Amino acid sequence: MTQVIIMLAVGLIAGIAGAILGLGGGIIITPVLTLAMGINIKYAIGASIIAVIATSSGATIAYLRDNVLNLRVAMFLEIFTTIGAILGAILNGILSPVVLYLIFGLLLIYSGYNMIRKLRAGSEILRRVHPDPIAEKLELNSSYYDKAADKTVDYQVEHVPAGATVMFGAGIASGLLGIGSGAFKVMALDTFMKMPLKPSTSTSNLMMGVTAAASATVYFFNGSIQPLIAVPLALGILVGATMGSRIMQILPSRWIRIIFVPIIFYIGLQMFLKGFGVNI
Repeated sequence: MTQVIIMLAVGLIAGIAGAILGLGGGIIITPVLTLAMGINIKYAIGASIIAVIATSSGATIAYLRDNVLNLRVAMFLEIFTTIGAILGAILNGILSPVVLYLIFGLLLIYSGYNMIRKLRAGSEILRRVHPDPIAEKLELNSSYYDKAADKTVDYQVEHVPAGATVMFGAGIASGLLGIGSGAFKVMALDTFMKMPLKPSTSTSNLMMGVTAAASATVYFFNGSIQPLIAVPLALGILVGATMGSRIMQILPSRWIRIIFVPIIFYIGLQMFLKGFGVNI
C-alpha cells in the first residue's frame, strides 16, 4: 500500500512537470524508481513509457481544447520522428551510440544557451517581413491565447527543414539509445523553428504520446511493463498532467523558460559526458 501511494505521488509530480515543460516525465520517474526505490531499470523504463503516454493524454486534451498546441506542426514533424525511430531501432547494435550522445549533448547545451538569450531579449515572438515559404505552404503558422498575458499571440514558424532534421535525429536517438525525446522535440520547435515556448511544450506533449504509443507494444510483450508499478504511476500522472496543463497556461512564458533552462543544460551535459563514458 505504501508503494502504491509513493507511485501516485511520483506520478502526480512527474505529470505536472511533464505537462508544463513538454517532457515525458522519465527524467523524474526513472531515477526515483531505480535509485530511491531499487526497482529494476527494465521495469523503470517500461513504466517511463507508460508515463509518457499518460502525460500526453492528460495534457493534450486541455491543450487541444484551449487551442495552444499546433496540430499541423505535430502531425508533420511526427513523420520524421517515426522514420528516425524505426531507423534507430534497425541500427541498434550496429551503429556506435557515442557519436549521437556527443552530438545531441552539444545540441541541447546550445538550445539552453539560446533560451538564455531569449530570456535576456525579453521577447520570444518572431516577426519576419517575408514568412517562411514552406511554413506558409503547409499552413504551419498559427496563434494561441496566452492566459498569463491575457491576449492572443500570433506567431510564425521558421526553418522547417532544420526542425524536421532535428526531429529525424531525435527519432534515431530514441530508437538507438532508448531515451525519451521530449527535450529534443522542444529544442526543435523552440530553438530551430522559432515557435513560442508554450506552443512548443504543448505540441511536444502530443508528439511524445504518439511516439511512445508506437513502442509501448514492444515493451509490453517483452515483460518490461509491470501493472503494479505502471498503473498507480499512470493514475497519478493523468491527474498531474491535467493540473500541469492548467498551470502552464497561467504561468508567464519567462518563468517556464527559467525552469526549463537548467533541466535542458543538465540533460545536455549528461549526454555529452556519457559520450566519453562518464555518468553523472
